[in-house]
Amino acid sequence: MRTRRVRYERLATERVDPRSADLDRLSPLRIARLMNRADRRAVQAVGRAAPAIGRAIELIVRALSRGGRLVFVGAGTSGRLGVIEAAECPPTFDTPPALVQAVIAGGRGAVFRSVEGAEDDGSAGARQMRRRARAGDVVVGIAASGVTPFVRGALGEARRRGAATVLVTCNPDVPRRSARIVIALAVGPEVLAGSTRLKAGTATKLALNTLTTGAFARLGKVHGNRMVDLRPRSAKLRARALRLVAELGGVGAREAARLLAASAGSAKLAIAMARLGLSAGAARRRLNAAAGSLRRAGTGRRNGQLGAGSGSPVVGRLDPVRGQVASQTRHEGARDGRRTCSRASRAEGEASGSRIRASVSEPR
Repeated sequence: MRTRRVRYERLATERVDPRSADLDRLSPLRIARLMNRADRRAVQAVGRAAPAIGRAIELIVRALSRGGRLVFVGAGTSGRLGVIEAAECPPTFDTPPALVQAVIAGGRGAVFRSVEGAEDDGSAGARQMRRRARAGDVVVGIAASGVTPFVRGALGEARRRGAATVLVTCNPDVPRRSARIVIALAVGPEVLAGSTRLKAGTATKLALNTLTTGAFARLGKVHGNRMVDLRPRSAKLRARALRLVAELGGVGAREAARLLAASAGSAKLAIAMARLGLSAGAARRRLNAAAGSLRRAGTGRRNGQLGAGSGSPVVGRLDPVRGQVASQTRHEGARDGRRTCSRASRAEGEASGSRIRASVSEPR
């Protein structure tokens, strides 16, 4: 893919910060303090970009609630941050690996070992989107410089295929036409000039955290600030799931354990069973009809913990228990819920290996 010549020396991410000019002569303590001050500017940059991040969350919510997917694409540090974000969604929100995906320039091996030249191949980015993106998806390009050919090629092809596009960049001068929504994080030059794994990487990770957490909170995968759709696969998470059922369900520890077992480990389903006094199947149907939201499921309010209120989650088509696409009607929701459990069991078996293997797309 042909691209116009980039004046790299003019990029914000390539500038030299005079405040760190003596970096190689500073004591370890002074280096730590210098970098901490720089990291504060990263947090501030994300705060200034909040309006754009909010618009991107709305875009992702609409797409996922209508059966679309979220795809992160990047190179180098940016690509690895996308991989981390995609890999963390299944254990945090109990989503299937196919719902949130990541593509990194250079393929799976680039997650662990740098393949720097891969970022210059714009046609490879476009090929990845021809294989992966479709109308109704959201493709989030991640490029600190804003000019990475692999990411630009991917966003261009995704747009041609009818996917909505978002660009997360640390170059405030990037053209707004680069994507439907541009999240420009003006972090300034790095302590170590050009090393965008530092402040730019920090700001990017904060922005990606906000995109996924905000989207899944709006889709009913969170109750209050509690992770009710977590996968209790470790001792720590099993203990957390028991606390969630006991506290939000208003039951004792023994009953919480019984309900969690009856719900096949789904804390959200166990909470609904406790609050509604229903069997697992009946509670699942109730959640299906409420698009997975405990607030909308009519569980009532006890100890001020549950009940409908302002800012209720979006009613979409995400299955409430496994994150798959489900019908909005009660009858079809119950049928889809049964199919979803079967699909999820197979998917979980196939994805029992590395989270990274489940989330990273291998360029071909």
